[in-house]
Amino acid sequence: MREDPLRVHGLVGRRQFLRAGMTGLLVISLPRWAVARPSLDEAIRTFTGGADVLDGRVRLDLPPLVENGNAVGITVAAESPMTADDHVRRIAVFNEKNPEANVAVFRLGPRSGRATVSTRIRLATSQVVVAVAEMSDGSFWSSRASAIVTLAACIEDLS
Repeated sequence: MREDPLRVHGLVGRRQFLRAGMTGLLVISLPRWAVARPSLDEAIRTFTGGADVLDGRVRLDLPPLVENGNAVGITVAAESPMTADDHVRRIAVFNEKNPEANVAVFRLGPRSGRATVSTRIRLATSQVVVAVAEMSDGSFWSSRASAIVTLAACIEDLS
């Protein structure tokens, strides 16, 4: 009986190799909807656990016109005294059209001092960005901002 040339070098056997190849072909052939990103609303619903999101108490600063989508500065601030009884637990940022709907989640607490976060994000194209803050009482508050991007980042087939 011949030895399997793949097995001689300590690699996988022929059957395992074929099985892995067939699995890869199956994944590649899946329709786009089977591996599609969640919508903006679905991503927010996942973050909030399905709870209602109210407008207000959160300010999202995003430039309305962005020359280059590779590094867009944003600041999110939530109205809160940041005491042990009344503080912001988390602030999440979501986008409408990037390959990933979830941008970032920041965890805060009473020792944070202020409920303000700043960062830079990539924007694939002109779109809406949403910030959602979870308060210590379990309520969720949000703010939306639109940006027009003249030079896109994260370019992928977004149709």
